[in-house]
Amino acid sequence: MNLRLTPNTMPAAVRPSMASGLSPRPAGGASTGGFGVALKDALTSVSAAQNDASRLQREVQLENPKVSLEETMVAIQKAQIGFQSTLHVRNRMVQAYTDIMNMQV
Repeated sequence: MNLRLTPNTMPAAVRPSMASGLSPRPAGGASTGGFGVALKDALTSVSAAQNDASRLQREVQLENPKVSLEETMVAIQKAQIGFQSTLHVRNRMVQAYTDIMNMQV
């Protein structure tokens, strides 16, 4: 069982941008929805991690011998870290929006 946190096992919201496979903007300045797609993928990944943690927690509560407590605790921590990272990104985006809206033109 692999319990180490590597860029491949961490939720997408927690991974460094270089390890997430995000490519730079194409030449010519045309955007392919990079930020929106990356944000959606990160939210999907965090949601999947939370669902997986909930499933493992339920299995431990039902005393399934195939699910270990250690694996469950690691999944819960991964989901929590992913959620906290997502929350920080959201707070930063709201603050940036507020700062832009308060700028005088």
